[in-house]
Amino acid sequence: MPPPVAKPDAPVALVCGEDDFAVKQRAKQLYQQWCDALGGMDHEMIEATVSNSGEALKAIGRLRESLQTLPFFGSGKAIWLRDCNFLGDERAAQAGAVTETLAELAQELKTFAWDKVRLLVSAGKVDKRKTFYKVLEKIGRVESFEGWSVNDKDWGDQAEAWARKGIQARAKQIGERALGELITCVGPHPRQLDSEIEKLCLYVGERMEIGAADVKAVCVKNKTSRAFALGDALGNRDLPGLLCCLDEELWAMQFDKEKSEIGMLYGLISKVRSLLMLKEMLREGWIKPTENYSQFKMQLERVPAAQLPTDKKYNPLALNPYVLFKALPQARHYSEAELVRAMDLLLRANQRLVASALDEKLVLQQTLVQIVGTATARSTAARRTA
Repeated sequence: MPPPVAKPDAPVALVCGEDDFAVKQRAKQLYQQWCDALGGMDHEMIEATVSNSGEALKAIGRLRESLQTLPFFGSGKAIWLRDCNFLGDERAAQAGAVTETLAELAQELKTFAWDKVRLLVSAGKVDKRKTFYKVLEKIGRVESFEGWSVNDKDWGDQAEAWARKGIQARAKQIGERALGELITCVGPHPRQLDSEIEKLCLYVGERMEIGAADVKAVCVKNKTSRAFALGDALGNRDLPGLLCCLDEELWAMQFDKEKSEIGMLYGLISKVRSLLMLKEMLREGWIKPTENYSQFKMQLERVPAAQLPTDKKYNPLALNPYVLFKALPQARHYSEAELVRAMDLLLRANQRLVASALDEKLVLQQTLVQIVGTATARSTAARRTA
């Protein structure tokens, strides 16, 4: 979420960022506040989503006309240049005529009399080097909403805070386990998270609390969630689910050039390594099992960093804390010896994928079956680690 807004009384505001859902929500809120405060019926929205430079110039022209048309029926006028997509590095934004016209508009805004007019611009990515941005920042205020990413260590915190706020706004409650399940399903996607929260609240009806079973019943797993499904099935020691996920990943690989069998294998290696790290931290007493993500993060903060490897590859504190949190209950499904053996099996699978002509699917299937074992082996492991 953005930092506290500066210059709250500024007549000009730019709301921008890669999180288009948050941008639209905030821009809509600000525009409504201005309309209510100014009164009257002269307020105007100008659509600024364009496909070429000609349309961009027309949108700028309509904005200029609106600025010069003074309010008739109220004490002021709010103008919203909505969903502008020619302030960044888009093709339309690179046209010389658009750049020049925006620079001219910026100079006009600097000397404009803002007594009865407010200007709101909402946009996605914005080039901060351009004159138009610099002028808006100087005469008004800028609110930037950056998108969440799985690479951000705090995306889980942000997603949980967003979900709690959305659920509380709908007069509902959610437990820690259900909240974790919801975040895992949706991943770092505020728009889908809001949609899934709305579905959940309607699904539970008059019931106050949302449970994990409710999340599993109605929430749709997105691409990010499916990407972790293979590792989760391995961690859960769920052989049928693991082989099903493997088939789905291999099928999706045909249509995604960024995916490969080797990349999938490296993901499994990373999963087993995280389970090994958790095993060690549990054995040392640095962390304890918990379903509360905040408590888990507090435990991680108390882990003695001096006793951990400096190589980030083997340092659990270098991993995304939410990934570790989700793997925490899975660590009990394997003994330490089984995880060491799993690493050896994955290494051999890597060698076979690189150096042999064996069918990749067969290599991966055989390796996963050897790691997870049969139902009897799972039961034995569960009793041993209980």
